[in-house]
Amino acid sequence: MSSAFPASAPSPTTTAATGHRLSAATGIHRGDRAYQQDQVELLTHARVPGVALGVLADGMGGKSGGRKAADQVLLTARQLFDRFVPGSDDAAETLKQLVQEAHLMIKLTAITAEEEPHSTVAAFLVGADRSCQLVHAGDSRIYHFRGPHLVSRTIDHSFVQRLIDEGRLAEEEANSHPQSNLLTGCLGTQQDPPLTLNRIDRLEVGDSLLACSDGLWHYFTPQELGTIVDALPPREAAEMLINKARQRARGGGDNLSLALLRIDAMPRGGAAVTGAAR
Repeated sequence: MSSAFPASAPSPTTTAATGHRLSAATGIHRGDRAYQQDQVELLTHARVPGVALGVLADGMGGKSGGRKAADQVLLTARQLFDRFVPGSDDAAETLKQLVQEAHLMIKLTAITAEEEPHSTVAAFLVGADRSCQLVHAGDSRIYHFRGPHLVSRTIDHSFVQRLIDEGRLAEEEANSHPQSNLLTGCLGTQQDPPLTLNRIDRLEVGDSLLACSDGLWHYFTPQELGTIVDALPPREAAEMLINKARQRARGGGDNLSLALLRIDAMPRGGAAVTGAAR
């Protein structure tokens, strides 16, 4: 069984920026599945402090197909972020390009393989001015908390979300619906992926961003998530979320992954530390 923080996952990082720092961690676990098809990464910009990209992909499509799709999402994200010029390039356009290019490459992979690889994506790009762009496709989510309180979350591209939108299903009933894992759109299908962009004008000190796959958020209320990410340092929060999700899954859990980033005040007299989560 894979651990919550395998050696290949980046450790929590602290990125210096004026008056604040970005504290972050990732977590990933195979759950009770035979194969790990989730992938997650947090990257800090090589040239501009305070700029960070979090990206998460939940792959689908056979034992290797889903992993190939998730790997392609992360590969595309790294390539685009390496070329990204903060203050000049448009963050929303970069995330849009991430979805479109990864979708195309996954479709090309399917041509040469027997599998039908698909993937969700949830990504956030934080600027040095604390602005933030979000993108998602599928049912991997991004939560924005202010302290322990939920400010917003992405809306799933899923069948049960459509039922909720149509007033045919209450949100608290969604997780127990027999078709709760049915998506209405993702990367790698014949149709263009749904591409939902959102912007946070300014992240405040004490704010947290949590990107996570359905293997994790399925087991928590937003209130529980907010309380944990606010009360604990990111690495400890990530470990607690994964361990508690595993307990609640009772032996039937999916792959689960998360990327957690928090805006913290710089400690008085503290040295600025920059860490690259690569």
